[in-house]
Amino acid sequence: ENVDPQKTAFLLRKAWTLYSVTPLYRFHRARLRDYARLLSAFIAAEKQKGLAVEVGVELDIKVAVSSLADLRGSERDQAAVLVQLSLRSRASSRNSEDKLVWLGLFCSMYGDDLSQNVPEDFTCLPLFLTHGAESYTSMVGSWFQKTFDCCFRRLAISPLNLSWMVAMWAGCKLDRAASAVELVFSVPHLSQPLDISYAIHPEDAKALWDTVQKTPGEITQEEVDVFMDCLYAHFHRHFKIHLSAAKLVKVSTAVASAHCDGIVKLLHSQYLPGVLMLLTELAISQIQ
Repeated sequence: ENVDPQKTAFLLRKAWTLYSVTPLYRFHRARLRDYARLLSAFIAAEKQKGLAVEVGVELDIKVAVSSLADLRGSERDQAAVLVQLSLRSRASSRNSEDKLVWLGLFCSMYGDDLSQNVPEDFTCLPLFLTHGAESYTSMVGSWFQKTFDCCFRRLAISPLNLSWMVAMWAGCKLDRAASAVELVFSVPHLSQPLDISYAIHPEDAKALWDTVQKTPGEITQEEVDVFMDCLYAHFHRHFKIHLSAAKLVKVSTAVASAHCDGIVKLLHSQYLPGVLMLLTELAISQIQ
C-alpha cells in the first residue's frame, strides 16, 4: 500500500516472465555498482564466446543494478533489486541515449515464510521477473547463480492458481472502466490444438463474486470453486460444452493477466502489491 506508483510505473503493461530464486549468499547492497561492472564484463565475455574482457572498459552492453527501497511488503522483506541492460549507442555523439533492452527485478512482497528461516548471510528475494530477450535472462541468471550460489527456476502457474487469480481480481473495485474478464481454456486430446476463450463483463464477474464471497477480505478454496462452477454452468447452458474437461491456461482482468507458462502482465498500480504478494507466495512454495 505504501508503494509509490511513479517508481513502479515501469512494471505496468509489460509481459514479465516469472522465476523463483533460492536465497542469495553474501549479496551486499553496498556493492551494487561493483556487481554492475562485473556483470557487464561477464556478458561481454559471453558475447565474445569466452574471450577475456577487462573489467571497466567501455562495452556494448551497459548494466545498471539498483535497489528499490519502496518495493517490498513488510519490514522483514528485503528491498527489491532492479537490473537493467542497455545497448550503448554506436553513434559518434556521446550524448545519444542508450537503448534499454532487458529488465530483471528481484523482489519479495510479504515473503516472511522464507526469510525468517534463513541464516544472516543470505538475502531472500524469491521472485524474479524478467522482460526482454531470453539470451540476456540466461546470461544474467548464470552470473547470479555462480556469484551468489543460488538457483533459478521457471515459475509455472497451475490451473488451480489461475482460478484463484481470476476470482481475486474479478472481485477488485476499480476506479475506472474495467476491461472484460477473460478465461482461455486449452482442449486436450485433439489432433489440432484448440483454445476456447470465455469473456465475461467485468460488472457481471464482480457481482457473481460478491454473491459467492462470505467474508470480505478473506477468500477460501470453496468460494473459488463455487465461482468457477457458476461460470462453467453458465457456459454449458449456452454452448453445451463442459469447460471443466478443458485446461485453464490463461486469465485476464483489469488488474493483471497471467498465463500458465509463467508470463504475467501487471495492469493496475493500485493492486500491484497484492499481485506481487501472490506471485512471491508461488515462488516460495516452489523453493520449499
